[in-house]
Amino acid sequence: MKVCPIGVIHTPFKCKKDTPIQPFKSKAIGRVEVFKKYKDGLCDIEGFSHLILIYKFHKSKGYCLRVKPFLDDELRGLFATRYPRRPNQIGLTVVKVLKRKGNILFVKGIDVVDGSPLLDIKPYVPDFGPKEKVKIGWLKGKIDKGRNK
Repeated sequence: MKVCPIGVIHTPFKCKKDTPIQPFKSKAIGRVEVFKKYKDGLCDIEGFSHLILIYKFHKSKGYCLRVKPFLDDELRGLFATRYPRRPNQIGLTVVKVLKRKGNILFVKGIDVVDGSPLLDIKPYVPDFGPKEKVKIGWLKGKIDKGRNK
């Protein structure tokens, strides 16, 4: 499998420990630089208020299949978390689009380490999500606690 970055994400967060744990905790502004050869792919993107950014956890090394996530004190299965140390080190986040200037998107709510390679962008469309009640496993009752940390 060959994956090539289409850009780079610029944020105020220089290392993992300074980065908000999830986008709901971030008010930070970031710049998503799409390489010029992919600029035409940004056509019509201004019509979307939010985007899904798919990126590489470029500062993460290795992985463990059992991890202690930030909202819990118990070890959990890696794939039941959003923990960054993963076999393929792929991350995703949802951000609010503020504006576009050429090949640069200005976004709010970024929770990514500066310099992360951008792998893809997709529009966030709430109607494409599930319509039935969603279960959140071990996170039930912990999300609001995480907002206040």
